[in-house]
Amino acid sequence: KFLSLKACELGADALLVVTPYYNKANSEGLVKYYSDIADISTKPIILYNVPSRTGVNIPVDVYLKLSEHENIVGAKEASGNIAFIAQLASKVRDDFAIYSGNDDQILPILSLGGSGVISVVSNVFPKEIQMLCNYYFDHNTDSARKLQLKLIDTINSLFSDVNPIPVKYALSLLGLCTDEMRPPLTKANDTIKKRVYQALKEYGAVT
Repeated sequence: KFLSLKACELGADALLVVTPYYNKANSEGLVKYYSDIADISTKPIILYNVPSRTGVNIPVDVYLKLSEHENIVGAKEASGNIAFIAQLASKVRDDFAIYSGNDDQILPILSLGGSGVISVVSNVFPKEIQMLCNYYFDHNTDSARKLQLKLIDTINSLFSDVNPIPVKYALSLLGLCTDEMRPPLTKANDTIKKRVYQALKEYGAVT
């Protein structure tokens, strides 16, 4: 709660709040955790469901309870489970925003009523990810599909090791930053470097 308040004080536009990890909260705990933060926040909150990192998946019934809070406006869905996301989309109110949390599922989630993506690959190709979403919202689904598929090799390369190791290396190839990492993360190894470089080269981003 302290960090949420501090972020609001420092001028954050909204808060992306991940499920508590390690403790593996049950449904009641998740409702209380998010509700307590939403009660004190002066900014809108997006729930972040990423069970591969936290060990906890937000159930649909918990989503429904939390979506009733005026400060909880949407979710970054990184469960990777399209069937689950479809069920969620069928139950929540129309103005509850669902954002893709997996870059290889941007178009599928948009097709289920998603509002956009909170993305890793957009750090490397921001224009392309914006174009993909705009194509879909402009009813140009064929162009959106082609761009989603064109990005797949790059997306897969950026998730070939723990995020953000590969994307940090990709950005270093583009001259946007170094590939230094803070412990416990380490720099990309030679295998990852080769895969990321090859994907960017095939896309035309590096020579």
